[in-house]
Amino acid sequence: MTLELTSCTYGYGHNWRKKNVLKNLDYQLPVGVTILLGPNGAGKSTLLKLAGAAVRPESGTVSCGSIPGTSKQFRRTVARMPQDIIPMRGLTAREYVAYVGWLKGMSRSDAWKAARRVLGRVEMTDQSEVKTTKLSGGQLRRVGVAAALVHGAQVLLLDEPTAGMDPRQRRVFRDLLRDLSSEVNVLISTHDVADLAEDADHVTVLADGQILHSGTADAFLAHAPIGTALGRQAEGAYSELLTRHEFSA
Repeated sequence: MTLELTSCTYGYGHNWRKKNVLKNLDYQLPVGVTILLGPNGAGKSTLLKLAGAAVRPESGTVSCGSIPGTSKQFRRTVARMPQDIIPMRGLTAREYVAYVGWLKGMSRSDAWKAARRVLGRVEMTDQSEVKTTKLSGGQLRRVGVAAALVHGAQVLLLDEPTAGMDPRQRRVFRDLLRDLSSEVNVLISTHDVADLAEDADHVTVLADGQILHSGTADAFLAHAPIGTALGRQAEGAYSELLTRHEFSA
């Protein structure tokens, strides 16, 4: 099932102060894990909000297959995890995930059963009865992923999911996403080009509300200048795409 944004425009402000962050944007999410790269202010978070139906486009449409972005079914099919996962005082990890499932329209019993299953999927079974206020940052993010998956989402949108994680936590999280990619399509926003680019199936680069590149990871890395050192291919490719955009602007 393909997530698609068609001719989407969205801006902030009112009247003459209004600024369009995205204008007539067309985007189709590929199958697998896709990394969304771009500098601060590029429109990455806005794209994720539109894609997750957190906001509606001023013009254009959002859909997932035949499901329109304005429907309740869309919100069950597409899940968005914000950058900051706020623990709920008094709730355990399982209660937190089950509560999100209930908010998505699941019955209490189904949400409770599904919460245990998805917590196991993100390797949090042993912490399922731990209060969310007692979890580490990395554990809380995994609970956030479980909460996004509890209602059977087929598309997962993640906004800066590894921000604040140490290298080991990032590695664990990256392995988790790789395992999940067989079940859901994943779009991950990040401003750190070295974060996940080499592990992605596809890479999308956004700047000034425009798609500069959308294709396979290999096609992205091919933009690196000749002679770029091994281990810095992603950084080189990203810099090259931004430089070309600046000269063409």
